[in-house]
Amino acid sequence: MLRGPRVLTESMQAFSFSRRAWLLGAGQLGVGGLLVGRMAWLSVAENERYNLLSESNRVNNTMIPPRRGWIVDRHGQPIANNRTDFRVDLIPDRIVDKDATLAALRKLLALTDEDMLRIEADLKKAAGFQPVPVAENIDWERFAAVYVRQPEMPGVAPTRGFARNYPAGAAVAHLTGYVGAPTAEQYRATRDPLLVTPGFKLGKDGLEKTLEPLLRGKAGAKRVEVTARGKLVQELATRKDEPGRTVRLTIDAGLQEYAARRLGTNSGSCVVFDCLTGEMLAMVSMPAYDPNSFSEGISHLEWDMLSKDDHVPLMNKVTQGLYPPGSTVKPMNGLALMAAGVNPSERVFCSGAMRLGTSVFHCHKRGGHGPLDLKNAIMQSCDIYFYEMVRRVGYDKIAPVARALGLGQKFDLPFATQRYGTVPDSAWKRRKYKTNWTAADSVNASIGQGYVLANPLQLAVMAARMASGKALVPTILRDPFKPAAQPLAIDPDHFRIIREAMNGVVNLGGTGGAAKLQIPGVGLAAKTGTAQVRRITMAERRSGVLKNGQLPFKLRDHALFVCFAPYDNPRYAAAVVLEHNGHTVRNLDTPLIGRDIMTYLFDRERAMKTLAEVEPTWGGDIRTRMAAQEAAYRAAHTTPPAQAAATETDAPAPTEARAVEVETDIQNASQAAVERDIASGAGPAQTGSPEPDDDTGSRNLPPPAQMSTPATPTAGTPR
Repeated sequence: MLRGPRVLTESMQAFSFSRRAWLLGAGQLGVGGLLVGRMAWLSVAENERYNLLSESNRVNNTMIPPRRGWIVDRHGQPIANNRTDFRVDLIPDRIVDKDATLAALRKLLALTDEDMLRIEADLKKAAGFQPVPVAENIDWERFAAVYVRQPEMPGVAPTRGFARNYPAGAAVAHLTGYVGAPTAEQYRATRDPLLVTPGFKLGKDGLEKTLEPLLRGKAGAKRVEVTARGKLVQELATRKDEPGRTVRLTIDAGLQEYAARRLGTNSGSCVVFDCLTGEMLAMVSMPAYDPNSFSEGISHLEWDMLSKDDHVPLMNKVTQGLYPPGSTVKPMNGLALMAAGVNPSERVFCSGAMRLGTSVFHCHKRGGHGPLDLKNAIMQSCDIYFYEMVRRVGYDKIAPVARALGLGQKFDLPFATQRYGTVPDSAWKRRKYKTNWTAADSVNASIGQGYVLANPLQLAVMAARMASGKALVPTILRDPFKPAAQPLAIDPDHFRIIREAMNGVVNLGGTGGAAKLQIPGVGLAAKTGTAQVRRITMAERRSGVLKNGQLPFKLRDHALFVCFAPYDNPRYAAAVVLEHNGHTVRNLDTPLIGRDIMTYLFDRERAMKTLAEVEPTWGGDIRTRMAAQEAAYRAAHTTPPAQAAATETDAPAPTEARAVEVETDIQNASQAAVERDIASGAGPAQTGSPEPDDDTGSRNLPPPAQMSTPATPTAGTPR
């Protein structure tokens, strides 16, 4: 059945319209609510975020690296300070047109071909966010020229700030360490934006690294209003950085530099102490690198030169070098013998040799010294006396005194790398070798060889404790509230006897006569020492042991010297250790070096005059010799220009370098060979202490002018 058409009434039409209107109104209301809610969210909850975003569109915020705190000496003289620095860096991931940017920078900064090679090489290796140095320490005109064109060169970051400066250069390298740009790994570990701020550098080695929390300070911020295209409108208020703290050391900067220069061309170290407080006045390891060069970014060629140098300038010999102390321990052994009941007046006859079982152990004086008591045995450095006496009492009676005087001891100092050496005894040998201590062990240890090892710092502490009779604790950070040192549990009269014997070494015909001070009323007490570093075969003993002057550098004996002054009222103590010196050149030997360093403390003018006389015979001062060495190395090596000029960004801290590891391995291998000899009943004592031939502290070789460094030395050649 078909229905008819539906009839729409007026009421039905009104109902349909009102429903549609309601739905449309509800939709409009919903959308409006969403918009209002979104606006409320943006204006209230997200207000701070969008304020910052809008502000960042209008204002460029740039972090300002904080000024590092100064490192100053005991008198307030700067050892590490800051200089004003205008620099330009590149941020790789912000560069739009690299070629055009580099061409513009070359023109504006007058960059050389070598500069361009370095920048290109550095850009290839750098992480995208890691600043690449273009130029440092530039003048204001060049800086301003780049600064006004910065909007046209995206990725270019001109910065006005401060750079680290070390006035004494290499003389303080192993004391302060240096600062350098953070690595990409350091940034990824912390995500600290300061680490990728152009111009920011942190401590990489030495005190700069261990004192980083004190020295760093807090970053500031520079605010600049710009247009949408990045053009400068005006500079706004700047938040200043907070400088790091100034750290005062116990070091005397003048003495530190003098000692570094006085070591001359040696590979060696020197440590000086104040006997009243235990404060370290100098801590020198030479040769060294220039921390200014490292802080600015060392080239690959310079790093290669330092790494291959057989004098190992990257090594802090004061804390990382371990050496047989040689005869420098004989005064300490004398203290231990008296504590064990030996009468210092008792004599031992030295015939030049002593038989022990099937082995014969010699004195350095082949004809013998005749009958000697303790004082004269120390003065003449007689081996036979100490062989006999230490064999009688046993080395277990010596070791505790050695430790009490600082050998084998770890000191709480702000250096990351310290090797502590060995003070052996029967318990130590059983632990390490599972064998018993023998008489041959005692004989070798009695002259500071065999298993005995010490670093130069420990030898200086030993000298200071013998001089003062107190358990001085070495410090390098100035502390006015440091407690006074306590007396050692050793008879004061025993110390008096040892001091008189050490005075005799220098002033009464002993082995250190060359060290006599030329200062009226001030007597220097000392003990010379020489440590054998090579194995001397039986065949060589039969044909005659070669002199040091006949041997290559690495096979020569170490030369050592400990001293204090004035001997009757000690104020200063020192230790000098020269690697492979062999007593081959008089004015580069330990007695004269020790004498001049101690002279500086009592008569600075006299010491400087002496230095001025001898330094030209070595090729000039430290900077002159380093410049000559680098020039010679450049001339002798054909490294590709781009590689040679590139900044060595992968270099570890000097004290952790591969060259230092290799040198440590060599020292360990040499010591292992000595220990094998001892195990077979022999050892260094078979030839005796290799003391100098006479009391001048040097052998009869050509005069210093004939032994001086050539004008253009090469790395690997003794300087």
